[in-house]
Amino acid sequence: MIRVLLADDQSLVRAGFKALLDAQPDITVAGEAADGEEAVRAVTELRPDVVLMDIRMPLLDGLAATRRITEEPGLAGVKVVMLTTFELDEYVFEAIRSGASGFLVKDTEPDELLRAVRAVVDGDALLSPGVTRRLIAEFAARSKEPAAADALSGLTEREREVMALVGIGLSNEEIARRLVVSPLTAKTHVSRTMVKLGARDRAQLVVLAYESGLVRPGWLG
Repeated sequence: MIRVLLADDQSLVRAGFKALLDAQPDITVAGEAADGEEAVRAVTELRPDVVLMDIRMPLLDGLAATRRITEEPGLAGVKVVMLTTFELDEYVFEAIRSGASGFLVKDTEPDELLRAVRAVVDGDALLSPGVTRRLIAEFAARSKEPAAADALSGLTEREREVMALVGIGLSNEEIARRLVVSPLTAKTHVSRTMVKLGARDRAQLVVLAYESGLVRPGWLG
C-alpha cells in the first residue's frame, strides 16, 4: 500500500485529492497538512511514501518544507511531488534543486496524478507532460560552471552515456530506443547510476549531469 501525505492550504484541493487517492486499491492517504510547518511534522511522524506538496503555503512554503524533508537522512525514503497552479512556476527550478522528485500542475488529469504517485515510488522522476525539457533548459541556463567530473569516476562508460540521456530529458523507453536495448536494461543502468552517485531519484541525476559538466547547455536539440 502506497501511503500519501497531502500538503495544501486549500481544504477543497485536499478533499478532491483524498477522494481520488483513497478510491485506489493500492493507495491510501496517511495524513494531511495545511501549511509547510505542519507538513514537515506530519512527514516526520507518519513517514509516508509520497508527499503531494503545494509550493505556496503559509508559515513555511512548500519549497522550504521540501528542503527540510530531503535534507533529513531519516526521511530518505520519502518522495516529494510539488504541486502548483502554473506549469512554468518560478519556483519549479528550485524545487528540483531542493530534492523534489517530481512536479505536477493542480489541474493534472486524475490518471496522470495516480501515475505520478506510483512512478515516484518506483524511483522515477515525474514532471507534467511537456515540462521536462523546458525545465531542463531552464536548469541549463541557470547552472553554475560545471564542477570537476571526479564524482563520476566510478561510473562505467555506458552508465555515463545513460546519465547524459537522462540529463537531456529522455525516459527509459526513449533511452532504450536510442541505445538499442530493452527498457528494463535501460532502467537497470539508471538505477545503478543513482546508487553509485547516491542520488535520491532521477530528478537528482539531471542536476548532477549538469553540475558535473556531463551535459551542457545547448544539448537539447
